[in-house]
Amino acid sequence: MSLLTAEELRELRRLHIVAGRKVDSLFAGDYRSAIRGQGMEFEEVRAYVPGDDVRHIDWNVTARTGEPFIKVFREERQVTVMLVVDVSASTHVGSGGRDGRTDRRLQIARIAGGLTFAGIRNQDRIGLVTFTDQIETFLTPRRSRGHAWAVIQKIYESQSEHRGTDLVQALGFVQQIQRRKAVVVVISDFLDDGPWDRVMGALCQRHKVHAIVVHDAMDEGLSGLGLMEVVDAETGRTQLVDARNWVAKKSLDERVRALRRLGAAASGLSTSDDAYTVLHQHFLRAGASR
Repeated sequence: MSLLTAEELRELRRLHIVAGRKVDSLFAGDYRSAIRGQGMEFEEVRAYVPGDDVRHIDWNVTARTGEPFIKVFREERQVTVMLVVDVSASTHVGSGGRDGRTDRRLQIARIAGGLTFAGIRNQDRIGLVTFTDQIETFLTPRRSRGHAWAVIQKIYESQSEHRGTDLVQALGFVQQIQRRKAVVVVISDFLDDGPWDRVMGALCQRHKVHAIVVHDAMDEGLSGLGLMEVVDAETGRTQLVDARNWVAKKSLDERVRALRRLGAAASGLSTSDDAYTVLHQHFLRAGASR
């Protein structure tokens, strides 16, 4: 039974519709170049030899050279894309972004929705792990439109029993369940103090890892404000802080650079950004780096 309000259900339906449209209009091809899927990809032409499939003759090259040439194709492997998504309490905190309603949770759901639809368009299997300081959800990799809805709903609802963040446990869980080479996409603010960099480095050695670092303007401090009482979304502790000095321990750029050094294709996503445009740009960079 859903615990979403009527407005949240409307937002969830909008996410489902918009994500599918954005994939078709914006970045479906770029996803394919960054994350190889099933199909046959043209690789080169070579001289025809008896026994070759005549249906693959390149008639343009043949006409120019006067000799028969054939197109050579490379079979692409169908891949499994595993989404590893932070649904801790801090994802519900934000300044509202440019539209006044966008928090980390909504941006994360947009990114995950776009990735899920792109994967399904490409005949890839999409799996989901959501985590706090515990593993909250595991959806076995599948490919169907109904599965896309389930993925977006699980992330957007995020009615988690726990509130903290444990990246070490989440990344370790993925290592255990995903033995075969896969594409792993980790979506989090990466502000966990634990020693997750070692596990992330090991994950990057086995799998192709993409990391989306979700960020909010509040992480840079609240200029113009002095002493104020705040509640930690993950621990529930109340404390008095000087808002002018209240900044994330690592800037967005520092977190992105650290992930890239570990071997991940990483991009930052602010709550004021257009999530689908950021995803498009991420795919362009990742495809070019191949």
